[in-house]
Amino acid sequence: MGSVSLKIGDGTARFKRATLCSSAINILMLFAVITTNLFALYAFNFSPNHHLNNPFRHPHKNISLISEQVSLIIKQIDSSQRKLAQMEKQLLGYDTLDLSRPNLATELKLFLQHHQLPLGKDSRTGITEMVASVGHSCEKSADLLSQYMSYKVSGPCPDDWSLAQKLILKGCEPLPRRRCFAKTVPKPGLTSLPVSLWKPVNDKIVTWTGLGCKNFNCLNSKKLSRDCVGCFDLISGYETQRYVKARNKIDFLMDDVLAMGNGGIRIGFDIGGGSGTFAARMSERNVTVITNTLNVDAPYSEFIAARGLFPLFLSLDHRFPFYDNVFDLVHATSGLDVGGKPEKLEFLMFDIDRVLRAGGLFWLDNFYCSDDEKKRALTRLIERFGYKKLKWVVGEKTDAAGSGKPEIYLSAVLQKPVRI
Repeated sequence: MGSVSLKIGDGTARFKRATLCSSAINILMLFAVITTNLFALYAFNFSPNHHLNNPFRHPHKNISLISEQVSLIIKQIDSSQRKLAQMEKQLLGYDTLDLSRPNLATELKLFLQHHQLPLGKDSRTGITEMVASVGHSCEKSADLLSQYMSYKVSGPCPDDWSLAQKLILKGCEPLPRRRCFAKTVPKPGLTSLPVSLWKPVNDKIVTWTGLGCKNFNCLNSKKLSRDCVGCFDLISGYETQRYVKARNKIDFLMDDVLAMGNGGIRIGFDIGGGSGTFAARMSERNVTVITNTLNVDAPYSEFIAARGLFPLFLSLDHRFPFYDNVFDLVHATSGLDVGGKPEKLEFLMFDIDRVLRAGGLFWLDNFYCSDDEKKRALTRLIERFGYKKLKWVVGEKTDAAGSGKPEIYLSAVLQKPVRI
């Protein structure tokens, strides 16, 4: 089926392509209606004695025949309903994980067990059962997932956040809920805003299990990523100058970018925000920013929270848990590069576009381009969205690791258009 548009007033009514589920249901219902009518026609016109002209000569036989045909129709309807229920399970992923497999944790089976709705089928959604929210790819990591769900109910949770993160990075997201108490860590030395934004974080605030370093001095001596070199040093490192002092032409100043928003920047989303310095600078300017992060090689989430900011523990393969058109600003660095695969970056860009409001700003900050072809591919992708280029700079800077090799970076501020 194609799509049909009807011009009505100033708007357009659109009939969209049918989904697999709706097409299958329509076919089955059409089959049931046709079958019902054929049986009814047959029941009222058939006579066991074809030579008799009067079909009402033996009324008791006709009634018996009609009863038989009605029973067949009811059986056909029941069969169709069972087929629809099975299709519903398959399409919604009810049976993705085989709960009968051996060595599967009891808690996992209990969590994933679906339950009938107390009042039967929901007339609005057509759903008949309640199912748990768990990532589709968890089936590929069932052993790790079972290990994650092996714990004492109402007891302390195992110290296994690194296992949870491994599952997330394997696509098992969201993880199932657990009925255990997470390990509590004392938070000594916490201060209120705005002092907390730039006060060094105590090593004892962090759970260092599963990490190579056991303190922040160790982390500051490492290059954790292109966007995090000494990013936990809030005293003498470059973090104290980031976004307020430019080192080169591809470093944009925060106040200049905010001025492009004409005073309409209130809430923002920072993708791969390192230790939270972007959110800290925005907080100083009365802009609330949520920082997306994972604890890869460092306790980013705990560090950001200790600064009085909002960390969101989420991988970039997960659909952003925000409604459409809610953010005034989305900020992203080289962390936006999802494995170098153009299709994955395309999916991610569409989700960024979804949560950014019309007229909002997309700030691409020091995005590393390994070569000219990658830069051109990224440029072509961005141009597909029709954003207005408020600022666009391509430049080179020396590798932060100290190799001395120049690298190509792109920085841009783009404004989302109003689409009708």
